[in-house]
Amino acid sequence: MQITSKFTAAVHILACIDIFGDQMRVTSDFLSGSTGVNAVIVRNVLGQLRTAGIVETRQGSGGAHLAKALDEITLYDIYKAVDCVDDEGLFHFHENPNAECPVGRNIHKAMDGRLESAQAALENELKSTTLAQVVSDTRNLIDEE
Repeated sequence: MQITSKFTAAVHILACIDIFGDQMRVTSDFLSGSTGVNAVIVRNVLGQLRTAGIVETRQGSGGAHLAKALDEITLYDIYKAVDCVDDEGLFHFHENPNAECPVGRNIHKAMDGRLESAQAALENELKSTTLAQVVSDTRNLIDEE
């Protein structure tokens, strides 16, 4: 299973809110132009981030604002906010391995723990990275242009 692009779009959106928020109203139309994602999807992502307490939005001319400091938001917070992974986890096993086949009968036992470990490693990395780090790197890259 692949993590949806809503995760990277959400990080992009939050970086834009921080970088441009002091200069202009950061609207879903502006964010759509920056991300290349349809404005309806941007509004959906903003709604999920608002529900998670990461952003504040005002309809009409208000735009979006961060509800927390950058160093209080981890990539894991964003990942969970935009529902990148369902309750089954990051990896979804094929439904009906053949129980008559020795591989089909045992593949879950051989793989399940490894896949759970891989997901835990990813989530731990996301927990250890703040949005402040990503925005700082983004600002440095902008300055190098």
